[in-house]
Amino acid sequence: MRNLFVKNYMAFAMLILVSFTFAGGVFMAQVSRYSVQEKQDQLETTVGYVDAIVENNTQLLREENGGFLKTYLDQQAAVSGCTILLTDKEGNVQISSLPKSDGIQKDQIQGTVSETLVASINEKGTYFGLGNVSGLFSQNYFIAGASCTDPAGQPAALVIAAIPSASTTGLMNTIMRSYLFIVSITLVLTLIISWFLSDMLTRPLKGIVSAAKKFGHGEFEVRVSENNNCDEIDELAVSFNNMATSLQQQEELSRGFVANVSHELKTPMTSIRGFVDGMLDGTIPPEKHDQYLHIISEEVGRLSRLVVRMLDAAKIQAGELIITPAPFDLTEMAARVLISFEKQINDKQIEMDVDLQDSLIVNGDSDHIYRVIYNLVDNAVKFVNEGGTLTIRAEAEGAMSLFSIRNTGSEIPAEDLPHVFDRFYKVDRSRSRDRTGAGLGLYIVKSIVNLHGGDISVRSSGGETEFAFSIPLAPKTGGAADSHRLAQR
Repeated sequence: MRNLFVKNYMAFAMLILVSFTFAGGVFMAQVSRYSVQEKQDQLETTVGYVDAIVENNTQLLREENGGFLKTYLDQQAAVSGCTILLTDKEGNVQISSLPKSDGIQKDQIQGTVSETLVASINEKGTYFGLGNVSGLFSQNYFIAGASCTDPAGQPAALVIAAIPSASTTGLMNTIMRSYLFIVSITLVLTLIISWFLSDMLTRPLKGIVSAAKKFGHGEFEVRVSENNNCDEIDELAVSFNNMATSLQQQEELSRGFVANVSHELKTPMTSIRGFVDGMLDGTIPPEKHDQYLHIISEEVGRLSRLVVRMLDAAKIQAGELIITPAPFDLTEMAARVLISFEKQINDKQIEMDVDLQDSLIVNGDSDHIYRVIYNLVDNAVKFVNEGGTLTIRAEAEGAMSLFSIRNTGSEIPAEDLPHVFDRFYKVDRSRSRDRTGAGLGLYIVKSIVNLHGGDISVRSSGGETEFAFSIPLAPKTGGAADSHRLAQR
């Protein structure tokens, strides 16, 4: 029984059955107790009335056939519905009175009450129990008894009142039949309702299971309802849909990545092959071989960088990218990166605004941080407008160093800003400038910065786009650092 619907329904059914059984048991016990108590009160009241009369008229016990007492006992038996016996102090029946509906013949109520019953009445003064009075009755009766005393306080007689226990049993059977009928109808209706409740609770889960199976077969657009009238299931549905959306986006990015990588690999390889074939078949004259070999070298470098980025992304994803922190000068590194872009900066006539704090010693992996700065400068130079401005800052802020680079030109749309550091995300598709790259650069940049315990952010508004990252400063080991600036404009 592994089906959730069956388990849920059986749990409901068992709970209902146990509840009804317990409630029925308690109810029947209370009814039985009440019935017995009612019979006891009835018999003891009757015995009390008779006992009072007998004690006040003990001389009448000696009258032949009972006389007045016989008449009184017959009246009490008719009114109370009880069988009344008056015995001497040894338990020999002297007078018996039966209710009209009793049906017991008079000659059946003759004899002697058991010594045990007589002793119990004489010892305690009263008695209540269940029995047949030593065979005087043909069936079990509820029996109440009391001892009558003479004016001298000595036992003179015993008064016994009895009523058939079958009357209570009959009442209990009637109540039981009515209870079972009501319970049966209620149980059937409750089980039907439980069936629908179980189905209502498990249907959303079945929907999620079905959606998960479709998702596993590549139907990434499938979603589940988030309005199931159950907070827990709604939360599960929302989580599932969020997961589905994220996986769908990752799938789309992965497909785009494959297409981008295929293009990025095909383009330089096609160029390399064309140039090599041209030099081999003489289409490219020997005097131009150096020019085209230089182009081939650039294409090979492009391929190499792409492969390195893919390997780094795989290492980051597997948590295997290792950094080796050591103190180095961030200012000197930034200056070297800027010098390597001198030609591109001059070609686009970019106005430079550089303000780097001198001797900004940080603690990090210099090779990885070089790649971070190089990638950010490369993007800024690539996307700055012709004759635009490139602003670079590097300074200490508390225990961290802050590096920022801002360029004028086209902005990144607000809806794309949260995704620029996502793996495989192509920043250039929104900025409509560069069509190269596989969407891994900024993902690697963010991962490297985070591994150093720093953070990176981006903003784009007012015709400007700025990237800024922070990494820890190296612990100070000597005097205070110089505070003057190195400015280049």
